[in-house]
Amino acid sequence: MITEVDVRKIFKGLEQGDGAGFFEHVDDKVDWIVEGTHPLAGHYKSKSDFVAGTFAKLAEVLPRGAQLVVEHLLVKDDQAVVELHSLATAKNGLRFDNRYCWVCRFANDTIVEVRAYLDSALVARLFAENPI
Repeated sequence: MITEVDVRKIFKGLEQGDGAGFFEHVDDKVDWIVEGTHPLAGHYKSKSDFVAGTFAKLAEVLPRGAQLVVEHLLVKDDQAVVELHSLATAKNGLRFDNRYCWVCRFANDTIVEVRAYLDSALVARLFAENPI
């Protein structure tokens, strides 16, 4: 069973710009769905596919990364609902003020499944204004 303290510790890496530290806690065969109709949406069946399909693309348009901050957290049994806020600015100056909700399932302290929800229109605008 995962605890709120455990989840906050895992997500601290993202908050401090340490994506590698966060991804140490993501299973190599994670099942990660990014909901929506935008360039990052998809069903990713591995950590490497998820990173390539999302974080790598964001790195090309957000010079300082997504700059994610955990705002709210709800933990029950092996699941956590994590609400995040992006504080990033795009290459063209667009304020990427996106909000995320990740529903995560854990096996011990490892994330094995995620359903991620976000502002599809803002992501589409980000890539329309900052093509890769």
